[in-house]
Amino acid sequence: MTSAPRGIDHVALNVLDVPAALAFYTDVLGLTQRDDRPDFGIAGAWLNAGDQQVHLIELPPPNSMGQHFALLYEDIGAVVERLRAQGFTVSDPAASSPGRRQAFLNDPWGNSIELHEHEPSRAEPSHVAEPRSRAS
Repeated sequence: MTSAPRGIDHVALNVLDVPAALAFYTDVLGLTQRDDRPDFGIAGAWLNAGDQQVHLIELPPPNSMGQHFALLYEDIGAVVERLRAQGFTVSDPAASSPGRRQAFLNDPWGNSIELHEHEPSRAEPSHVAEPRSRAS
């Protein structure tokens, strides 16, 4: 058994209007709604974002202080163009590190969302490399 996480299972976002948030996250950003997750007695919804999930919770969002989550797309240039055509304000895609680009937008409740892209030739390997030993 390893103590390192295998990845992110889900992130939770506070939104003031779950039906409107469902429309934004599914119709605008392309996530898909799940109907097999618990509601925990509070208004909310669960969405798939690839192999990870987003849990929408109907509560006031916290003040924005840099927190965000990133959605991985194959072509953020096309995503940014489509979002702007729909009237959303999105930053220009920019290199974040070699082989990666990012752009940002806010959902209607102020949650910051990073749109992220890996160049296919520089995609992260599917395994975790062993740490290198330091030479003396």
